[in-house]
Amino acid sequence: MYETHTAVVGTVITIPAKRLTNSGEEVISFRMASNTRRRDQSTGEWTDGGTLYLTVSCWRRLVAGVGATLMKGDPIIAYGQLRTNEYTTREGVDRSDLEMRASALGPDLARCIAKLDRSARAGQSGQEPGTGQGEDPDATSPDPDAEPAPDAATESVFEAVSVG
Repeated sequence: MYETHTAVVGTVITIPAKRLTNSGEEVISFRMASNTRRRDQSTGEWTDGGTLYLTVSCWRRLVAGVGATLMKGDPIIAYGQLRTNEYTTREGVDRSDLEMRASALGPDLARCIAKLDRSARAGQSGQEPGTGQGEDPDATSPDPDAEPAPDAATESVFEAVSVG
């Protein structure tokens, strides 16, 4: 079997849905769209090209991150293995669907600004935030005019803010 890995830049177009398989394993999946735009040299106008639609399925460690982070409309970059699912509808029509089994996902920083929750990463490594390990030795005391740190229980892993 050929394993085709690729990266697709696009937008989440459905709400990510989590489900359990028959074996009890969690999977979260959503649909994404990748559009092409080209600048017409003669007119200088942007024209829309075709759209690639695919289903992205996320397993294991990606389930929690995707579930806590991604929403419909988010600009993302998805990397994983592509495969075609062929099936027959209830009406007897043969169809095929492109699916990506994702191994990595992230925000498209060309189209949004992402705010990372580094306390989650520090907690995973066994290091407690604020212990001094891994902190910048040249860092000064916190800016008194800076916004207070958000409550970790209400902050998502990244917050995508559209930039255009």
